[in-house]
This record gives sequence, C-alpha cells and structure tokens, in this order.
Amino acid sequence: MFEKYALGCQQFIDGVHYRLCQLVSWLTLFMVLLTFVIVVLRYGFDLGWIAMQESVMYLHAMVFLLGAAHTLKVNEHVRVDIFYRKMSEKKRLYVDIGGALLLLMPVNGFIFVMSFDYVQRSWILLESSPEAGGLPLVFLLKTFILIFAASMNLQGLAELIRNTLKLIHLPSNAFTKDCA
Repeated sequence: MFEKYALGCQQFIDGVHYRLCQLVSWLTLFMVLLTFVIVVLRYGFDLGWIAMQESVMYLHAMVFLLGAAHTLKVNEHVRVDIFYRKMSEKKRLYVDIGGALLLLMPVNGFIFVMSFDYVQRSWILLESSPEAGGLPLVFLLKTFILIFAASMNLQGLAELIRNTLKLIHLPSNAFTKDCA
C-alpha cells in the first residue's frame, strides 16, 4: 500500500515538472526570438527599450529556475562522477539517496527559508526596475527563487522515492556482487 502511494506521489511530481519543462521550452523559444528582435531593432533601426532588454533577462532567469528540477529528474545535472560511474547500481542508489537527504533537500530548504523575507519585502514594496523605462515586475522575478527551491525539493522527494523503491526491488544477487 505504501509503495503504491509513494509511486503515485513520485509520478505526480514528475508530471508537474514535465509540464514545467514544456513551459521552459516555450520560454526559451520566446527568449531567442525576442533577443533576435532586440538585435534587429538595435542595429538595424537604432531603436531600443530597457523593458524589452530586461524581459530577456527575466526569461533567462525563469528558464534556469523553472528548468532545474526537470534537469534533476532526467539526471543531467553536473556531477563529478570519477567514482560514481564505477560503482554498482546499489552503491549509486545509496549515494543518490544520501545526496538527496544530506545535500539537495537541506540546501534547497535553506535557500527557501533565507529567501523568503527577501521576496516578501520585494512584494511589500512592489519592487520595480531601478532603470527608467524598466519592468515594474522585480517582485515577480524574485518569487521564482522560492519556486525554484520548492520545485527542487519536490523533485528531490520524487528522486528519493524512486531510488528507495529501486533499492527495495533490487534482485538479491545485486547485493552479493558488492561484497565480492
């Protein structure tokens, strides 16, 4: 019963991050097209707007902050795997479980807690760009820090569930290979 519930949670979290990944794909395309328009306007027509340039910066931040959890899901994060790649599947699962519990989730919890007041102050002030003609949405941009930390912790939980279930269901001969 617990395994079925845990698997359902893990699949739900993976689904949410898959949809976020689709959004990130569209944001990336929009960012590239907007950058192209900015360059053409700037160098072709000698026109430019601060808000337009800031919007590319906002999109860039959103792509990275929203896409990080999906990157974790598909195991594409940067990893120093000098030892990891030579480990057995069982040892890799233990490393991944330990990494999620001891590094990933505590660090993202810390980021969330430490950023909360920072984001809250920005919302209270309805903080906007310090540049004349800039976007009045800095408070929304800063909110993505909290979304990042929460989504990374959610995906960390999904990875923890996935790896624990894999460890439970490893064939018994996988455990004897490590001892030899």
